[in-house]
Amino acid sequence: MREVTNWILRHPDTLDPAEQARLQQVLAHCPQLRAAATHVGAFAEMMCGRHGDRLDAWLAAVEADTLIPLHRFAAGLRRDYDAVRAGLTLEHSSGRVEGTVNKIK
Repeated sequence: MREVTNWILRHPDTLDPAEQARLQQVLAHCPQLRAAATHVGAFAEMMCGRHGDRLDAWLAAVEADTLIPLHRFAAGLRRDYDAVRAGLTLEHSSGRVEGTVNKIK
């Protein structure tokens, strides 16, 4: 299972052809896992490309699905919606210094 999770969480371009084929076989046998992989990929695209404008559609798609763990994740995003949207949109981030700030505390 960890191997499949690794494949889902990696950028598709980093998978070799054998890994891509095995992932597609696994996803073909489990519609829920395919749905989860689709949502995870779409969220990764939002993060990497700063597409915060897609957040509402992503949240609606996740909430329309039957994947309870993703529902919980979406609920957490909704609780801090403005910050999440800004984080997915703006190029400014405190991510680089976050560990340093925590060390000082």
